[in-house]
Amino acid sequence: MMYRVMIIDDEMSARRLLQVSIDWKSLDMELVGEAESGIEAINIIDDLRPDIVFVDISMPFMNGIEFIEVATKRYTDLMIIVLTGFDDFEYARQCVRLPVIEYLLKPIVRQEVTEVLTKIKEKLDKHNSRTQEIGHEITPSDIEKIMQYLRDNFTDSNINLTSVAQNFGFNPSYLSRKFKQETGKSFVEFLIKCRMERAIVLAGTSKKMFCTANDVGIPDPNYFGRCFKKYTGSSYSDYVSAHTQR
Repeated sequence: MMYRVMIIDDEMSARRLLQVSIDWKSLDMELVGEAESGIEAINIIDDLRPDIVFVDISMPFMNGIEFIEVATKRYTDLMIIVLTGFDDFEYARQCVRLPVIEYLLKPIVRQEVTEVLTKIKEKLDKHNSRTQEIGHEITPSDIEKIMQYLRDNFTDSNINLTSVAQNFGFNPSYLSRKFKQETGKSFVEFLIKCRMERAIVLAGTSKKMFCTANDVGIPDPNYFGRCFKKYTGSSYSDYVSAHTQR
């Protein structure tokens, strides 16, 4: 089986170096996605479903330690590799009292990364038993309840598929499939819709983008900006300008 890998680092050069320097296929691995911050990672990790995550310690809006604290509570089987600069190395080791698999110093060395991934692959191969699918069947009233829960709580930046599944007692992959079947939208699409509809209202009041981003549960303004443009077809500033000219 192919193991899924995600890279979380705000430095594009670091993400690219990892992508091109490792022979992923020979390790039975594939890169399924990347994020520029912990906030963005929390929002997209359920869609990517990684087995292994590289995460940088120093990132804006949600640093690597904060991401690890959230992720290890929700994804108990996730293999986490911490990337850190020399100056932050001891800080990272002291702060992360969590099930981190390995630490790698930046700039990365291909041989070291390959050795770490080989060890992780062996662990995954040995413990490749996946969670059984469900505790109980999802009914239409449960969808309704989950949709209402999202409408009421979308401003929480830590909310995502896994946290909601745990809250309602469902397996995340099962909830993901049933949510799409019942609503016609993926869980992430519905959550983004809730956030962007509120963002459009706030943009209409000429509210600053970073304030709106924080108010709708996406405190990373870069990720918020990409979501807003994808949803509305225009940048936040263009939308505000067009509205105030009316």
